Amino acid sequence: MTKRSTIMANNYETLVLLSPELAEENRKGILDLLTSIVEREGGNMVETDDWGLRQLAYPVQKQTRGYYVRLVYDAPGNLVAELERNIRITDGIFKFMTVKLAA
Repeated sequence: MTKRSTIMANNYETLVLLSPELAEENRKGILDLLTSIVEREGGNMVETDDWGLRQLAYPVQKQTRGYYVRLVYDAPGNLVAELERNIRITDGIFKFMTVKLAA
């Protein structure tokens, strides 16, 4: 009997709130960075949904507007920690939330 190593991939969704002052090329650079992290760590980007600039329900870090982007990806569980670590240290992202999607 041979022992096979299989990595269980789960479906995740990360909602990222970007600063409204970022230029288009800076937003694209941040999204490219996040996509490359997912792929580098063994995940698969399923969808990038750009919701655009929207009014916030309440001020967050003195911002009343924000640029929303939803990322959907398949990934092993340890990838989420690495992605969130990079999100925390990236300038221009001021809020995010990751949830595991039902299978």
